[in-house]
Amino acid sequence: MIFAILLLDSCGSYRKVPYMQNAEVVNDSITPMPLYDAKIMPKDLLIITVNTSDPESASPFNLVVQSSITIGKYNSLTQQPSLQQYLVNNDGEIDFPVLGRINIGGLTKTEAENLIKTKLKPYLKETPIVNVRMTNYKISVLGEVARPGTFTVNNEKVNVLEALAMAGDMTVYGIRDNVKLIREDMDGRRSIINLNLNDANLIISPYYYLQQNDILYVTPNQTKAKNSEVGSSTGLWLTATSVLVSVASLLVTILR
Repeated sequence: MIFAILLLDSCGSYRKVPYMQNAEVVNDSITPMPLYDAKIMPKDLLIITVNTSDPESASPFNLVVQSSITIGKYNSLTQQPSLQQYLVNNDGEIDFPVLGRINIGGLTKTEAENLIKTKLKPYLKETPIVNVRMTNYKISVLGEVARPGTFTVNNEKVNVLEALAMAGDMTVYGIRDNVKLIREDMDGRRSIINLNLNDANLIISPYYYLQQNDILYVTPNQTKAKNSEVGSSTGLWLTATSVLVSVASLLVTILR
């Protein structure tokens, strides 16, 4: 009976470990999922370039910064011009050269590019090539993972499993069915969403792909909590024992 109880307990524990246990639910689904495209949020840093066949006509619409390095007392060396980044303000706006304030908050990269193209039409003879890139797209992974930290995403697209892979995956103490996603929306409202990585339905949920500045927190299980309690109490007992031994040794030395 004891062996049977231990066997059932080990089977129950194993069922909490593998990801995506009911894959047939997703494989049998016929509902197409739209391709993910990140949306521009307040405090995003953007690099926006405008190009045409005539570089001079497009130059007023590119924020270019020239920097110089001073060599000695009188000589200076001018470096290659670099593009300045646009900071999206709390209202979702950027201050664009010539065009002024443009509201691109909540738009995808493609939507922002098309909006800028439309506004540039009166100033250029031909349709320009506009490219928008996010330079500070990052996510954070904390808790029971091998390498917690903040990670920069260059392609502006990352899902929950990729984020865990960046952090070295969960440890054996991480709770798979209660991973917390902390997210802030365009209006500054914060929410905490519980994710169940044992359930394959996660792949078709709206929280499968992470937004910029999302935080994943992997909750530790009871075993980790008990181990930490045992470790701290053991340390206290060892400290107390060493103090008592030192006092006893001192008393023996004095009484002699």
